[in-house]
Amino acid sequence: MKDLFVHDLTKQENQVITGFFAVAQKQRRTTRDGAPYLALLVSDRTGQIECRIWETASSVADFEQGDVVKLQAQVCRYQEKLQLKVEKVRKAKPEEYDLGDFVPTTSRNVEDLWAELNQYVSSFTNPHLHALLRAFLDDPQIAEALRSAPAAKTMHHAWIGGLLEHIVSLLGVASDMALRYPEINRDLLLTGVVLHDIGKLHELRWGTEFDYTIEGHLVGHIAIGLRMVEQKISALPDFPSPLRILVEHLILSHHGKYEFGSPRLPMVPEAVMLHYLDDLDAKMQTLRSEFLRAEANGRAPGQMTEWVRAMERPLLNTAQYLAEQQSRPAPEEADALPAQDGTGNLFLL
Repeated sequence: MKDLFVHDLTKQENQVITGFFAVAQKQRRTTRDGAPYLALLVSDRTGQIECRIWETASSVADFEQGDVVKLQAQVCRYQEKLQLKVEKVRKAKPEEYDLGDFVPTTSRNVEDLWAELNQYVSSFTNPHLHALLRAFLDDPQIAEALRSAPAAKTMHHAWIGGLLEHIVSLLGVASDMALRYPEINRDLLLTGVVLHDIGKLHELRWGTEFDYTIEGHLVGHIAIGLRMVEQKISALPDFPSPLRILVEHLILSHHGKYEFGSPRLPMVPEAVMLHYLDDLDAKMQTLRSEFLRAEANGRAPGQMTEWVRAMERPLLNTAQYLAEQQSRPAPEEADALPAQDGTGNLFLL
């Protein structure tokens, strides 16, 4: 874990520091006199700061945007903003840094999440659906990606390990709900839970920043996921055609509405449940994130958050609100109610 973060630099003004930072932007520029320099924007999980490399800028080319670099720089101030005047810089080696220092990461243990996912798959009674999921989870490239992929670029579970965390959370809720509704095929529903966002492994790219791939922009995770499922099923002998159609429908319809990018509306019980549980898990995680953000920004406990774009409303943390109300001293009864004399007239005590 790195020991110097962007938010620590305010205490380091006019000092020379050495640390690891992610390169958010890298631009070659020239001064008015034509001298070359590099303008960088570096970041970590606590913020961003601008950097300037004034000398030998033309020879500094061993790192690119998205890389982690180790730099030595003087912390200075230019036009009332802190800035780093870089003296030395090089691309960091993978073993020198932890990705969690630069982007948010799941608070859960990834291996525990992976074991829980596999336990649910082991509980399947349908051999065809069990074989389909094993084809995904036993694929080394998919398994490695699924352990680290975010579930989104900026929305719910947008952190390293977020997709796996989202899947495991949904598996627990879906497994419980399947017991309450006899029309639900549990194995089919849980298959939809595991595979509904599997296309995000190719839709998104992640490292020191999250973004969409070209395939993600042009095709999207629903179509990518459908292709991935078709490829795995084609390698499974005697996979039933009706079951294939249902699995594909779960992927195609999980966004629920055409205006939300769903190619099909949910038309079977498992698809209806998958859509609503997926939406519920996403919204509950949005609530958690917004409450943490409000607290970090100094908003008083028990107060409404700012407008939350993803939910199109402000939010209230009921636990904090009730705790704040209970902590207030109860008014004295004499102060709460006006007194009366025997005639019914009000008078002050």
